[in-house]
Amino acid sequence: QVQLVESGGGLVQAGGSLRLSCAASGRTFSSYIMGWFRQPPGKEREFVAAIIWSSGSTYYADSVKGRFTISRDNAKNTGYLQMNSLKPEDTATYYCAAGRMFAIVPGLYDSWGQGTQVTVSS
Repeated sequence: QVQLVESGGGLVQAGGSLRLSCAASGRTFSSYIMGWFRQPPGKEREFVAAIIWSSGSTYYADSVKGRFTISRDNAKNTGYLQMNSLKPEDTATYYCAAGRMFAIVPGLYDSWGQGTQVTVSS
């Protein structure tokens, strides 16, 4: 099983940027998809972005397209979510996840990190 550890959350003003990291360990990650999800207070967990590790193909939710960029560093087995032009509505706990197939449904991912809080003030 894959273990995932996120880092990089924090408090930022609207319009600012943050970069989240997700370090993967336990298995070779090349056959996985890494997804990023977020869960705003009192709401359901929602898809943000995903990357197919082997090819680098990326997918984004419409709400973050053009502002967020997902990437990976094969040598470090680490994925990243660069978040620019942040808005108060981006405030949430952000989770990275590993799965065997691309999906926007959280239940299809096998492993999850512990989450990191992102708060965007207006």
